[in-house]
This record gives sequence, structure tokens and C-alpha cells, in this order.
Amino acid sequence: MAEPRKPTKERILELLKKEASVTVASLTNHLNITHMAIRKHLNALETDGLVASREARQPMGRPLQIYSLTTKGEALFPKNYEGITLEFLQDIQDLYGEGAVNELFQKREKRLTEEYSRKMAEKPNQDKIEEIVSLQNEKGYMAAATKIDNYTYELVEYNCPILAIANHYKTACKCETQMLKNVLKTEDISRVSCKADEDDHCRFRIAFNANK
Repeated sequence: MAEPRKPTKERILELLKKEASVTVASLTNHLNITHMAIRKHLNALETDGLVASREARQPMGRPLQIYSLTTKGEALFPKNYEGITLEFLQDIQDLYGEGAVNELFQKREKRLTEEYSRKMAEKPNQDKIEEIVSLQNEKGYMAAATKIDNYTYELVEYNCPILAIANHYKTACKCETQMLKNVLKTEDISRVSCKADEDDHCRFRIAFNANK
């Protein structure tokens, strides 16, 4: 059975990945569709931030528009960073023991605590929650928060960018919870559910001291 034909935008992105940079003419030749159709798709991809263009001068005639993938476009293609990281952690454990791996997670916790704390300053609780959502989203957690009452919030992380690691090393989850306590300056934070425990999402109940 023949494979279904891929959408034109997807085929353009794949060609850009393979060729590094292309012109409208080369895309037209590869895909066998009109210049106008190619330009329409490229404009849409540029608007989405997946493709960027630059001009290249020629000895004669008008400059050529050269198209290439942006960092956002590159991110669409599979990466195995998490798998490689997991292999490194397992190698470190084999060489130096589990304690060495735990130290690495604690160093990560400390680094994130320092990074996040600089952006919290003396913000009120609501602003702290909004900031933590923004910071976690920058790191790929697809986070969202809901206010339960004046002092209590629920933080949900719909994605875990280190899930393969957390599945093997539960200390990663413990360090994240502790980092939230450090940054939000409350010990009353509990992880209600966890993707590493086969729950749908990671959920945290966050309660601030009513007297502060």
C-alpha cells in the first residue's frame, strides 16, 4: 500500500532540513507545484516563525530569496537529547554510584532555584504563580495554574520534557518539588499526581501562609 502524500508544508520543511537552504525555484522543481503556491506556503511558514529568508546577490538580475529553517523550525524534527542524557546518567551511576547522580539532580535544583528566584523578587503570590507558569513553559512543561482560594493554587504540568529520566530517577521529581518550595517560599507544596507514576499530568497543590 502506498504511503499517504504528505501536506505541502511538511514536504517543504523536510526539504529545508535536507538541503539547509533553498530557493523558490528549487522548491518548485522538487515539489512540482507553482511558484505562487510555494510562495504562499513559505509566507505562512515565515509567519509561524518556522522559516526565515535572506537575500543573496547575483552577478545579474534581482537578488535571490534564500529560505532556511529557524530554530523553531529545527525543533520540529526529532532529537534524542533525553535518551543520551539518560545514558550518561546511567554511566555515571555505574562509575561513581547512585549518590553521584543524586548530587547532579541537587545541583540542577540549586541552579534552577537561583535562576527562578532572580525573577520572583518581592512579587505577590498571584504574580509568583504566573511567573512560575511562564518559566516552566519556557522549558517545555506546558504549565497552567488555577486559583483555588486567596492562598491556594493548583499548578498543572501537561508535559514533562524529562519524563524518560524521571521514570528511572524519581529524585528528579523530588528535586522539582523542592525547587518550587524554595522559589515560592512555602513548604506547603504537595505533588498530587505525577507522570512518572503513570498519571496523566503532574499536579501540585500550592498553599501560601495566610499571615504573609
